[in-house]
Amino acid sequence: MITSIELGDFLSHSNTKLEFQNGVTVFVGDNGAGKSSIIDAITFSLFGQHTRKSNKGLIKRGSNQGFAKIGFLINDKQFEAVRKIDNKGTLSATFSEITSDGKIEIAAGERKQFGESMTREVEKTIGLNFEKLKIASIVQQGELNAIINAKPKEFKELLNAIIGIDKLDVASESMKTVNKEFREKIKEKIGFDDTHLEILALDLEKHENDIQQAKPEKINLESKQEKLKNEVKELRKKIETDSPKIDKINQLEQRKKEIINYAKEAIHDIQRQISENERKINDCDGCFEQTIQKSDLESKIKKVEIAIDDTLKKIQEMIGQTASLKEKQLLASKLQLKDNKCPVCDSNVEKLNPLFQEEHLKQKMIHLQEEIISKEKEKVMYNQKRKEFSEKLQRSRDAEATLRAHSINNKEELMKIQEDVKIKKQNIPNIGASLIEISQIDSHAKMIFENITKLELETKGFDEQEFSNLKKVVNEKQMNLSQMDQQIGAILEKIAKGEQQVKLIQSAISELKIVKEYVGDLNEIQSNVFSRDGPVATSLRSWALNTISAKASEYLSLLNTKIQRISLSEKTRDISITCYSKSEVLDLESLSGGEKVSVALALRLGMASLLGASNLNLMILDEPTTHLDAERKKSLVGVLSQLSNISNSESPMQFLIITHDEEIFEDSTVEQIYKFESSEEGSKVIAI
Repeated sequence: MITSIELGDFLSHSNTKLEFQNGVTVFVGDNGAGKSSIIDAITFSLFGQHTRKSNKGLIKRGSNQGFAKIGFLINDKQFEAVRKIDNKGTLSATFSEITSDGKIEIAAGERKQFGESMTREVEKTIGLNFEKLKIASIVQQGELNAIINAKPKEFKELLNAIIGIDKLDVASESMKTVNKEFREKIKEKIGFDDTHLEILALDLEKHENDIQQAKPEKINLESKQEKLKNEVKELRKKIETDSPKIDKINQLEQRKKEIINYAKEAIHDIQRQISENERKINDCDGCFEQTIQKSDLESKIKKVEIAIDDTLKKIQEMIGQTASLKEKQLLASKLQLKDNKCPVCDSNVEKLNPLFQEEHLKQKMIHLQEEIISKEKEKVMYNQKRKEFSEKLQRSRDAEATLRAHSINNKEELMKIQEDVKIKKQNIPNIGASLIEISQIDSHAKMIFENITKLELETKGFDEQEFSNLKKVVNEKQMNLSQMDQQIGAILEKIAKGEQQVKLIQSAISELKIVKEYVGDLNEIQSNVFSRDGPVATSLRSWALNTISAKASEYLSLLNTKIQRISLSEKTRDISITCYSKSEVLDLESLSGGEKVSVALALRLGMASLLGASNLNLMILDEPTTHLDAERKKSLVGVLSQLSNISNSESPMQFLIITHDEEIFEDSTVEQIYKFESSEEGSKVIAI
């Protein structure tokens, strides 16, 4: 049983501590006062599970952390489970046994990777996990009424969900998935599954028929092929005999082309030589006459250059004299006799020196200018001579370079070239001349002509067209042989593929027969074991119904009702509830409100017992009065009052009742009632 619950900044509770005893404990208060938070506190502290959206939602608004602590008694041993959470989402948890010497820690945290799990230790101690506890010990709003008011078919579904038969649907779907995945693996492995057996049998028959039809066709083609091979063999012998002649015919044509091409090249070469020599003759014409004048011209040019230099020197001298006379003329213009006295020394003189006579100097300057003009004309004449001699010298040098370029050293060599050109022009053959004429070009042409003559003798009388027709016939027959080879190859490939397919299909059929048998077993297991309407589920429900009926009847015997026994039975797809008094069968609809609540609670306790109610022996009823009228609410209180008697039996049960109908417990015998109220600081709990 639960002995205590402590909440700190958990949901709407700032600091709430509750103590519990055996029997019935009732939580009353308005909606939102924090009553249902007790359920979250129990499941969170024990298993870390709750009904809120996230762990952080468990922390009271405005707080940094929250915790839930539960103390419980099992087999005379006291235990304590505490879980804390902060606003960062960090969780901490401890599970301890309380002894006279203090706390002994059993587990802490959820480090499952290290083999540490507080939840697992709690589950081992209590005997149930979170999911089973919800079904066995927590009756949510409306579930109690659902048991009372459910139609037979709905009651069956509720029963299936509570005792877990509905999980057979999950198992059945899992079997379907297993079956499907198994078929997919088989199909991935061999390309087929057991649904293809009939198709494979038809394919096997088709391939076997194809093989039987292909074998005679292969033999017939092989016979025709052998006959055609012999024909080709004989014709090839004849071709091998005549083949050298066709080769010689080809050689003959090649030799004729060769001699003609050689003749063309030889004639072109001769023509090129003639053209080249004619160009030499033309280039060298008159060159020897020009080269003879070279030395004389060089000598004349030197003399002219000396004369030009002398003329230039004389012109420079006369220009200097002219400048000097101009200076003296300027001085003479200033030196004038006055009273027959010298303007310099003032001595008596008859006349001035001619060097200082202005007229004398002027005449002399005119004379010098005439001489300069004369020398300039002489210089122009010498330059013209030098240009004329230079041009002739350049032509002489060019003629010398031309002779050197053509490697001609004297007139005799040039005359020899002229004679050679004349002879070649006379002897050059015509390109269209006969082969005999062409053979006279040189020794190589003669050798080719002799080879042609020999080949003509060796191929005389050979009919090239006839030989070509013979080869054409052989090629056609050889093509027919190739086509036959392809046909035989295709038939052989068809037979080989067919035999391979037969082998694969036979292997697949053999394996798929085993697969089909296995799949059949799986389907049988699915329909008989995992089907909710199969024999296993039916037997399980029958056993469950008998067990629930027996336990519910035990609980009813402890309540103050006229109902002595209750029986659950399955009919087709429905489950019916039959109640019995000492002497008669009671219709469920004829029962009073209190009797119906008693039946519902008895059934619920019977179901919890079937599940193996936890070592806590705890039952939580959340808002069991929802949708009940005043009479049934009053009846429910009467039943709950009697639960204290059940609690004091050999297997005491602890009941936590959560309701907002406080007034219905005013005259009840229930002693443990806590009132929940909302305040600014959070939920407050008062024992009343």
